[in-house]
Amino acid sequence: MKNYKLWCEKAIADPDLIAELKNIEQDPDAIQDAFYRDLEFGTGGLRGVIGAGTNRMNVYTVAKASQGLANYVVKHYSESERKIAISYDSRIKSDVFAVTAARVFAANGIQVCLYKELMPTPCLSFAVRDLGCAAGVMVTASHNPSKYNGYKVYGSDGCQITVAAADEIYAEISKTDVFEDVKLTDFETAKQAGIITYIPDEVYTRFTEEVKNQSVLFGENIDKSVSIVYTPLNGSGLKPVLRALSESGYTNITVVKEQELPDGHFPTCPYPNPEIREAMMLGMEYAKKQDADLLLATDPDCDRVGIAVRNRDNEFVLLSGNETGILLLDYICSQRQKHNKMPNEPVFVKTIVTMDMAKKIADKYGVKTVDVLTGFKFIGEQIGLLEAAGRKDSYILGFEESYGYLSGNYVRDKDAVNASLLICEMFSYYKAQGVSLLEKLEMLYEEFGFTYNTLYSFEFEGESGFHKMQAIMDAFRCGFEEMAGISVVNMLDYSLGIDGLPKSNVLKFFLKDTGSVVVRPSGTEPKLKIYLSVSAANREAATATEQSLSQFIRAYIEKA
Repeated sequence: MKNYKLWCEKAIADPDLIAELKNIEQDPDAIQDAFYRDLEFGTGGLRGVIGAGTNRMNVYTVAKASQGLANYVVKHYSESERKIAISYDSRIKSDVFAVTAARVFAANGIQVCLYKELMPTPCLSFAVRDLGCAAGVMVTASHNPSKYNGYKVYGSDGCQITVAAADEIYAEISKTDVFEDVKLTDFETAKQAGIITYIPDEVYTRFTEEVKNQSVLFGENIDKSVSIVYTPLNGSGLKPVLRALSESGYTNITVVKEQELPDGHFPTCPYPNPEIREAMMLGMEYAKKQDADLLLATDPDCDRVGIAVRNRDNEFVLLSGNETGILLLDYICSQRQKHNKMPNEPVFVKTIVTMDMAKKIADKYGVKTVDVLTGFKFIGEQIGLLEAAGRKDSYILGFEESYGYLSGNYVRDKDAVNASLLICEMFSYYKAQGVSLLEKLEMLYEEFGFTYNTLYSFEFEGESGFHKMQAIMDAFRCGFEEMAGISVVNMLDYSLGIDGLPKSNVLKFFLKDTGSVVVRPSGTEPKLKIYLSVSAANREAATATEQSLSQFIRAYIEKA
């Protein structure tokens, strides 16, 4: 209540906040949820519901985080090195938050390089490296519902900040008074003084060229007239994806009109996540009407891409992130091997919750698999380590089950522009051979054995939900002798630090002759995520086992 009253007095910069604070005056539960804690800052930066309060995304929490980051940059970089790149997507207030961050950095004597229009996350990662910045900020909540926004922080390597950097920045944020200690300057004045500048179009062009260079056709000619339906889900992908595809020869593209233009309310896809079937429905309707070959959908900040293809019954089928990933891995490896373009000591990187079958495919081609914690920043970190060892060309692909892919080392985060181009190329290549992606997938299953991977998310909103989720993790940590009648042969607790990986609140249970179960709280949403991986002789057997496991897990969570 003390914080609430203070905000009522001092949070006057945004009329929306003034109105919201007034509206919750008689609602103690709403006040409690908005002010019971400061919005958590971690390696993913900030993410939360837009609104008034210390536990919300607003101009004050963004300014406070920016001041903490500014303090960190001033402490670690010389005056000539103090430069920060900023990008933002289509979410509600993303542009406002980007300008707020720029004003804080400029007031602290830090050069600001700001994209003049919304740009995807990978474009921000690229700009940090291309312009030699000390840090970068991407204003986005990725694929979350429209009520969310976020603030992702990148290091000078173009990768999301490490745990050590996040802890130090968080310490700076924590000692900053949101109303007294934040420095702010006028945006237009700073722009006229040259301390805030817009990122030149040449940077975006160089990014596009790097994306196009990821082709693995190596001179082969294929028919690029395939009919493609594309939806940016009202996000930032429209211009970059269409430019990369058209400049690469893919011009038979239909855009889903209702989802074409940036709109943070996401009116036709309330949960703008290509992992979710509902977000893909309108695109699939378009694909049917257009008699298209392929559907592509990118999320609001265009770092994830989902696809749908026709089956034998002429119906569109969604592919999972794992399925698209193993198809891309096999395609890239086979093309590199075919054209003698495989680097020395090639490396493929995946997360610990990504389909284990990917390692079998990599092994076939003599490619080393590196497993990392969940989060593409850990894949980006591996690219950096290879580069430091003089082996940056060894990296050929990284992907995670949550629809994130990257085949080049020009950025340090997942890139849906890169992935969209590679998917179209792969689709066209196999179509020229009379093979569909679904048929190619079945070939891989026949060769390596059928693996069924699923993800279940359980929501826990607010303060009480946060505590419930922690209690459920504690219950899982006690271990199991069996799950759904299947013996548990081992449990890994990544919070203890395993295999040289950073400590993380993740549990992995290994099931006898079957697969694994991974349990972890999301780092960006109020959700507990359960990843099931089941191996079996065929699809039917795997499906039956998966259903038993999922029912067991659901019942256990409800009981806990």
